[in-house]
Amino acid sequence: MPSHHKRIARKGEETRAAILDIAVRQSATQGFDALTIGSLAALTGMSKSGLFAHFGSKEELQLATLDEVVRRFTETAYLPSLAAPAGTQRLNLLFVNWLLWTERCGLKACPMMSAMSEFDDQPGPMRDAVAHQMRRLDREVAGNVRAAIESGEFSGAVTPEQFAFELFGIVAACYRNHSLYQDAETGNRAKAAFQRLIDCARSPSASTT
Repeated sequence: MPSHHKRIARKGEETRAAILDIAVRQSATQGFDALTIGSLAALTGMSKSGLFAHFGSKEELQLATLDEVVRRFTETAYLPSLAAPAGTQRLNLLFVNWLLWTERCGLKACPMMSAMSEFDDQPGPMRDAVAHQMRRLDREVAGNVRAAIESGEFSGAVTPEQFAFELFGIVAACYRNHSLYQDAETGNRAKAAFQRLIDCARSPSASTT
């Protein structure tokens, strides 16, 4: 590819990344339904036709924004947790990163929480995409629970899917209390609930060592 074509392509990628950065921030505070070509044109100073060159429709813009949200979560919360051994150590690191990822990314709220509440009863590509990503996270949690069972950290009576269900409940309550109640103790409450979940899952032999 000629160098000037590479510069044009790189410029296009940079422009798209800048648009998505604004879109992610808007989705965190106003929700995905507020993401429109018109609203982003006003926020970015670009023309609607310029935005259409990157995103052909509101739905395409929403899906691209969701992908960017997932990418940031993956880089900020999930991938760093892989530094810990599979099992309780990785669960603990993933949980801490999950609570802090929005703050680390400079977001005022969690866009995924917004997406779930907006699209849970709206069949279509966005609902499918949100459900797909949340199932992936559930499977990751459940996989580490199985690793903890196999290593003897957790009791064999623990159900991985139930653990993942309860863990998400803790995270969701944490984000609710933080955003809606502005509860200064939200983080401590979430950590206490998580520790209780871990303690209840531990095998008798692990709890005495």
